Amino acid sequence: MSLIDRFRKRSSSHDRTGSAEDVPAVPAGYQLTASKLHAFNRYEIKYLVDEMTVPELRAELAARMDTDPFSPLGGYPVTSLYYDTADLRFYWEKIEGLKFRRKLRMRLYGNPANCTDDTTVQIEIKQRVNRVTQKRRIALPYGPARRWLDGREKISCGPAQQPFVNEVTTLIGNLDLRPIVTTGYLREAFVGREADLGLRVTIDHKVHGRDRDFRFASGAENRFIVPPKLAIVELKANERVPYWATDLTARLNMSVIRVSKYCQSVQAFGLAPRSITGAPELVLPAGFDDRAPADPFGEPAPAVG
Repeated sequence: MSLIDRFRKRSSSHDRTGSAEDVPAVPAGYQLTASKLHAFNRYEIKYLVDEMTVPELRAELAARMDTDPFSPLGGYPVTSLYYDTADLRFYWEKIEGLKFRRKLRMRLYGNPANCTDDTTVQIEIKQRVNRVTQKRRIALPYGPARRWLDGREKISCGPAQQPFVNEVTTLIGNLDLRPIVTTGYLREAFVGREADLGLRVTIDHKVHGRDRDFRFASGAENRFIVPPKLAIVELKANERVPYWATDLTARLNMSVIRVSKYCQSVQAFGLAPRSITGAPELVLPAGFDDRAPADPFGEPAPAVG
């Protein structure tokens, strides 16, 4: 049984929801500079793929799609801080597969080590209604965003953003939301062209997280929450996924997997019943791989530079 098959078997038994998760940024990568308020409605399908297969997948995608102009070679860092209640209400809504569910997160596009109070971050409400994933967000400097979400300070905004700000403020106050975990990864992004303009495909590498020291630039220890030999691939479409894309996933033996990065991080750090995917792997600097613990499937963890 392959590494993907083992991960898929262990993941599917504790995540009974649909295949959609983690709505992407619009095709502007981490340098998103559009209007202050963004909303997306997307159908999404998520796959797990061995990193050894990624070069073939990348070549096939590049032949039919454009590389996101803000997605550099090797991908760009994405870091998300998730908020939840003390009893993990949003987590359990996902696990139980409620047809309407939502969660709140702060997302950074770019190197977290370079994040300052003036760095732009996205405050997002992501929700699912039946099989459609929706996301609404506003861009704010990191300092005011933290004072708003963590310090419960009021923020000023324009009239177009006020309903969203009111909704987030109400969620935080009524549910007493607090930071729970982070997730991070390197993302490659492709955007459709011509007849496939509504299509977006992302490949997320080295998916990791932590459950403390939540400042983006803290330099705190992270651990892999998905085996690093595996990448998460997401197909996102406004209306339909083209036949060539589903044919490609079939040819590369890419089966749909029900996995949530947020849930993986919660479980990996023991905040909910322990993940059956096993303990997370330590993300170590280059040169320290000989001290890295074994991964959940008995293989040594590689160094991460």
